[in-house]
Amino acid sequence: MATIGYGLAVLGPGIGLGILIGKTVEGIARQPEVAGQLRTTMFIGIGFVEVLGLLGLITGFLFK
Repeated sequence: MATIGYGLAVLGPGIGLGILIGKTVEGIARQPEVAGQLRTTMFIGIGFVEVLGLLGLITGFLFK
């Protein structure tokens, strides 16, 4: 049952990462001169989104 819970917990961050990276690539394609700034912001956002997946994993272990 914990495996199903973890699978559901990482579903949202997985979709979020896809949207985040896709929009960053679109922004870089439109304005290549701000690519460095967009890339930095993207990596910060990826860090925040990944924390959600890790929280799901930790919660699964704690309440097992």
